Amino acid sequence: MHMADALIVPAVAGTMYAASTLAAGVSVREVRMENDPKKIPVMGVMGAFVFATQMINFTIPGTGSSGHLCGGMMLSAILGPFAGFLTMIGVLLVQCLFFADGGLLALGCNVWNMAFYGCFVGALLIWKPMMKKGASKGKIIAASMIGCILTLQMGAFSVCLETLVSGVSELPFGVFLATMQPIHLAIGAVEGLITSAVLVFIHEARPEMLWGVETSAKEGRFSLKKTIGILAVLAAAIGGVLSLFASAFPDGLEWSMEKVAGTAELEKNGGVYDLFALIQEKTSFLPDYAIKGSDSAAGTSLSGIVGGIIVIALCVGLAYLFKFFQKGKTKEA
Repeated sequence: MHMADALIVPAVAGTMYAASTLAAGVSVREVRMENDPKKIPVMGVMGAFVFATQMINFTIPGTGSSGHLCGGMMLSAILGPFAGFLTMIGVLLVQCLFFADGGLLALGCNVWNMAFYGCFVGALLIWKPMMKKGASKGKIIAASMIGCILTLQMGAFSVCLETLVSGVSELPFGVFLATMQPIHLAIGAVEGLITSAVLVFIHEARPEMLWGVETSAKEGRFSLKKTIGILAVLAAAIGGVLSLFASAFPDGLEWSMEKVAGTAELEKNGGVYDLFALIQEKTSFLPDYAIKGSDSAAGTSLSGIVGGIIVIALCVGLAYLFKFFQKGKTKEA
């Protein structure tokens, strides 16, 4: 659901940058107040895991479309909404700057559409209330399915609303909405299944890793270190190997645009669009998850591994930076 720059006007882009920045600022403050060092390696590994899984588009049978995990609900069920949201920003920023996945001008929209709803609506309104009296396999599956479907529907609606406010006449609101919502309902259901599988594994392996769940006497099957290690190995395998088998069909947004406008490649040139496109061209060293000038599959594997490493470095580095500033404030007090 990564939006391209051509789908919005600068005023809408600026508004969504401001909204996403405000949510990020609140999240930074809350993470600093939590001051939980155990979350730092988990942020890095789970960020890499979500980056890798987003590279795998799965086919939606009978539609000619595909979808991919967003990951906000999964991250927040493990890290909490604030750390989860910051980790999602890290994933989306790396995708945008280094792999040209989603427009740079549209980054604020993509953070809001793909991260905000999953991390805050999914975690605070769905996950936490359902886990209040303890977690079980059935409750985890139900919360994952409801949360992923609902928040992806909200994200899809936001995309339609942002194009409406931007005056994109090629995508009439009513028709675009009627196309976007059903396909993202199917994508949300698949994301719910994937999310529930990961969260059930964590519940069995290390139940205290789940956020908002009452502490139980249940012992995990693995140590914390081993659980994180398994997730890291899975992220590397998914990004480096399984990404080669991703569906070639367009994702839900591109498919909807083709159905409504006849093309997924709307163009807007001049001014701020050219500037942001130029910046993205300079920063993206593996555009579209491929080696420039090459169709080799090695580019996909390289992108999965390198991208995961960058996400880990970014998330862990920022987390330690927050911790450093928190220590400085504590000493002053």
